[in-house]
Amino acid sequence: MLTQYTSIDLLLFALYGLLLAVSGWYFNRKAATTSDYFLGGNAMPIWMVAISVLATSQSAATFLGGPDQGYRGNLTYLATNLGAFIAAFFVARFLIPRFYALNVYTVYELLENRFGESAKQQAGLMYLFGRVFASGARLYMAALAVAMILFGNIDASSVISATLLISIIGLVYSVYGGIRTVIYSDVMQAITYVSAAVAVIIALWLAIPADFNTVIQALQSPADGPSKLLLFDARTDFSPSGVFTLLSVFTGFVLLNIAAFGLDQDMTQRVLTCKNAQEGAKAMLLSVVMVIPVMLLFIIIGLLLYVYYQRPDIMSMSSGAPVPEFAGEPVTIFMYYVLTDLPAGLKGLVTIGILAAALSTLNSGLNSMSSVLIQDLYRPWKLKRHASCAEEHFVSAGRIAMAFVALALALMACLCYYWQQYSDTPLLQFALGVMVFSYSGLLGVYFVTLFTQRGSPASVLAALIVGFIIPLLLQPYIMEWYLPESLQFSLGFTWQLVIGTLIAGAVCAVGQQTSGKTWQEASVQC
Repeated sequence: MLTQYTSIDLLLFALYGLLLAVSGWYFNRKAATTSDYFLGGNAMPIWMVAISVLATSQSAATFLGGPDQGYRGNLTYLATNLGAFIAAFFVARFLIPRFYALNVYTVYELLENRFGESAKQQAGLMYLFGRVFASGARLYMAALAVAMILFGNIDASSVISATLLISIIGLVYSVYGGIRTVIYSDVMQAITYVSAAVAVIIALWLAIPADFNTVIQALQSPADGPSKLLLFDARTDFSPSGVFTLLSVFTGFVLLNIAAFGLDQDMTQRVLTCKNAQEGAKAMLLSVVMVIPVMLLFIIIGLLLYVYYQRPDIMSMSSGAPVPEFAGEPVTIFMYYVLTDLPAGLKGLVTIGILAAALSTLNSGLNSMSSVLIQDLYRPWKLKRHASCAEEHFVSAGRIAMAFVALALALMACLCYYWQQYSDTPLLQFALGVMVFSYSGLLGVYFVTLFTQRGSPASVLAALIVGFIIPLLLQPYIMEWYLPESLQFSLGFTWQLVIGTLIAGAVCAVGQQTSGKTWQEASVQC
């Protein structure tokens, strides 16, 4: 362990560890109330919340998958931000004002007003189910990368050790201070992994013996396909290879981002820490603007790796691209570069960058999932048995819930290790698309609730279940069970989301109009 690192790498590890310790001690002031613990006392500045939303949306999957997208694809992934802008304006207009008007701790409390407590709990459980799978898979990918670099192998013991290392650091860092500490941590971790990306770009650029115009020409006219600088893809392609087309961007990605910004407690919780709805909306819109240059950095790494490995004529080498494998297992081209060709002194910084991206996503999941467990599930159960209960009790319960969530995510990450060994489904694809299973039902329910007076507690439950089942039935490995081979097809996850949302919304609308207060009535009363 650590034998492949230079003294400069080890010094960077020591400095990063010191930074975590000092910042954790400084920011981890105990929260006295659940408002402090879960909402930061509604006193967080806009720019910090924006960076926290950015860091939450990024992860080790972005750190590893972004360069791979640039290497194998083009710039079309950047175009998905058009859908993000549309979604951000929708959430700012229709959802954020209602969150603040009703003074909610979690986004699922909105459903309680219309359909009763059971609807809130069902939506919260659907979120928790999807988030355990998605965050657990992302934690596994980070642990896999850390195990490769720290231990020099991807044996089960090494991956599990890396998983525990990341989980324990994330839990200890954020368990006392709550969301305020998480946001401060997100800012620090975002600066760390962006710095690592910039350092890798500089190292790659210095290693390529060509000027700017030559590199651009190589990317515009690759020998094996269309321009790698293509930004807007106007094709009509409903398969997984067409998820970044403009048609997909303005449909599935709009829905995906509405769910992420407005219905996923993981990111929406940060917006709720601002002073008011206007500041929360500004923070969310600013985060969408900020994500473009950050995403571009990781894609540029992939583009430069393409020149580095696929253009031996420019690199003055006789051989072409390598087979990116580690210990007999396929890895992304970025991890191959880190393990084999990264200059001395930078390996430590990249390791820290991967750890920072993982910690940012992990800390976000710990606090948001804890808030749903306590505010949507435990608090109502507790208050039914005791007329009153001190706020300190729920803060302590939040810390216990956070530890429970950390354990659940670590177990899921370990399960993913064994799952991947016996499955042909790529883990990165699973991690990016798994939230479709919970998003479809939530989107269908919220659209019906926002824009109609339809729906009932029973139809909400049915819509959440149908929203899970429809995307599941559209998976190729499930189609084999109920469709003959001639009728099977492969559909991109954005289109799975569109179909699932439409059907879930229709199911929710079947319910009769409820007698609960409308959104408008609730907002006026609050």
